Amino acid sequence: MPILHGFSYSNYYNMPKHALLYKGVSFEEDLVYPSAEGYNKLSPALKVPSLTTDDGHHLSEASVLCEYIEDVYPEKPLFPTNPVERNKVRQLMHMAELYIELPNRRLLSYSFSNQPAPEKLVNEVKGVIDRGINSINALATFDPWILGNDFTMADIYLYYVLTVADMGASMTEVDLNKKIPGLAEWRAALAADPVSQRVAADTEANREGFFGYIKSLS
Repeated sequence: MPILHGFSYSNYYNMPKHALLYKGVSFEEDLVYPSAEGYNKLSPALKVPSLTTDDGHHLSEASVLCEYIEDVYPEKPLFPTNPVERNKVRQLMHMAELYIELPNRRLLSYSFSNQPAPEKLVNEVKGVIDRGINSINALATFDPWILGNDFTMADIYLYYVLTVADMGASMTEVDLNKKIPGLAEWRAALAADPVSQRVAADTEANREGFFGYIKSLS
């Protein structure tokens, strides 16, 4: 049985977790934070999440885990079989991460500490987010899912990317629901799914533990 290592307050942890639950794969969860002794054996970069496979190999990086899950558990596919369509899913995943998640992540420390971010940083972040908005508007259909009729890994990826964008929005004042037509309706539909609801409940249950961990680092 695979073991998913990390913590539920992490949006990156929730990407492969959602994929495993969607596919009905039995797996164990190991609540662990990156500073734990020996975690470097699971993730050389000390990042969450990581995965121990059925045969004892260790993998890390959320996108790698998502691809591995698809390769090993192909039932209820989350990637198309057609090479072009398959890579359109990857394309949107990468764009969501590069131009929405990562720039907003630069603001997380200010969000967690309730401190204003420097104006220069906020403007830099907004400039990158604009590229993400333009990219998603060019590629996504939200009819009913991001890339059309089929629910894919791109839906899972963007859904959890938006949790970090929400935190950054209090400083950037960028309303993605207004900037990306169809986003709000798509997000509401996915939020109503039982898998999403389970992940959300686990995230909330980990809130106190996560912020306790953050406090212990200071």
